[in-house]
Amino acid sequence: MKSNPCARALQRKNVILGIESSCDESAAAIYHSEHGLLAHALHSQVALHADYGGVVPELASRDHIRKLMPLIEQVTHEAGAPQLTGIAYTRGPGLVGALLVGASIAAGLGMSRGLPVLGVHHMEGHLLSPLLEQRRPAFPFVALLVSGGHTLLVRVDGVGRYSVLGESLDDAVGEAFDKCAKMLALGYPGGPALAELAANGRRDAHDFPRPMLKRPGLDFSFSGLKTAVMLAVKAADDTPQAHADIAASFEQAVVDTLVAKCARALKQTGLSRLVVAGGVGANRHLRDTLAERGERDGFELYFPQSQFCTDNAAMIALAGSLRAEEMHSGIASADAVARWPLDTLTVPGVQSA
Repeated sequence: MKSNPCARALQRKNVILGIESSCDESAAAIYHSEHGLLAHALHSQVALHADYGGVVPELASRDHIRKLMPLIEQVTHEAGAPQLTGIAYTRGPGLVGALLVGASIAAGLGMSRGLPVLGVHHMEGHLLSPLLEQRRPAFPFVALLVSGGHTLLVRVDGVGRYSVLGESLDDAVGEAFDKCAKMLALGYPGGPALAELAANGRRDAHDFPRPMLKRPGLDFSFSGLKTAVMLAVKAADDTPQAHADIAASFEQAVVDTLVAKCARALKQTGLSRLVVAGGVGANRHLRDTLAERGERDGFELYFPQSQFCTDNAAMIALAGSLRAEEMHSGIASADAVARWPLDTLTVPGVQSA
């Protein structure tokens, strides 16, 4: 019987430095295959981009240049200066300029320290982030990835064994949160502010649509819901309570849609484990509603800690650890890609056809 390449990777001790720079967070972490996460640090660029109402790619890249090396030095010190065996960085998807900063630093460190380097898929990092926890999901499971740039339902049969079951046909759910928050003049980033405002509103104040629930399949669409919110904002009184009611009704529509699609995916696949990851995975109302549905339907629910829902380097270091045998020795190229389909990844140690 052939041995499982994922199991072989886990059996080998490795200590991986992870670097994340895909968008507006600079992060570094060190992960030990036997002892888990040794240290992690993150710098958010929220204040830098707030005046512009969104991420400015050039400013993001310049800030990564300033912040990444101090963060790497910080986690190295906090981890006790361990002997690294490799470096993992976010290769994509993301903002190419920002990605190239992390890739260049990884390549330079690899060359200067004689360490192998590996470019990691950002969304694979999110998919595997619950493995950072003590209570880890066993394969196979269904994963809901919800962030500012992605909304995906994925069947996960192992590391590198991913089947996309459904995705958003337009806006990602995090993008819909941010755009609706902008309509309510909540500033940037809007998602957390909208969720905070929603806690003071009535969730049944507006009958917003639950997109694509009446259609078969597992795809999502949030553009129509966004339009309904825009019309409601224009028609509503300009009062804090009116805005809170819109925020709460919007959040309820999103949560109802995500929960229903997750339940449908579990039923279609016959699986009983659900992982929720990505920035929107930190939303408290989504977590509570999924927990209630899990108790009712009998499925197991797994979340990473809130600090590992948003972009972070711990998940990149973990993914690098699981793919350590793919790391390239010698001089590494500073490779980055803006788009990288998740289902093109392969099982560690298995070459693509």
